[in-house]
Amino acid sequence: MSLSSLPGLPRDHGGPVFRAPWQAQAFAMTLALYERDLFSWTEWAKALALRIEAAPAQPGEDATDAYYRQWLEALEQLVAEKGASSLAELLRYQQAWDHAADRTPHGQPIELRPSDFPPA
Repeated sequence: MSLSSLPGLPRDHGGPVFRAPWQAQAFAMTLALYERDLFSWTEWAKALALRIEAAPAQPGEDATDAYYRQWLEALEQLVAEKGASSLAELLRYQQAWDHAADRTPHGQPIELRPSDFPPA
């Protein structure tokens, strides 16, 4: 694994930099799935490069935010392609987390409940 093979990775002298917790979490999930051999580092770098090309920064989107949006989208696509989940299942959980976050007071941990999931 080589972080230098990742196009555009925001970094400083100490390594990758993150502007929001979700960015660090997406990075950590990718490393964990790589370490569990869900995909090779070459596959990951290719998937990320393709996503960056297919989904450039949106108007008004900061470069770092765009990069980690692309990162997460590439991870979701690769996870679905590898059969570890489906895009529909990932969307279902995303909606559940959004619902849970909306009902959770600021500063409190977000916990998923069955009622957070949309009807199947």
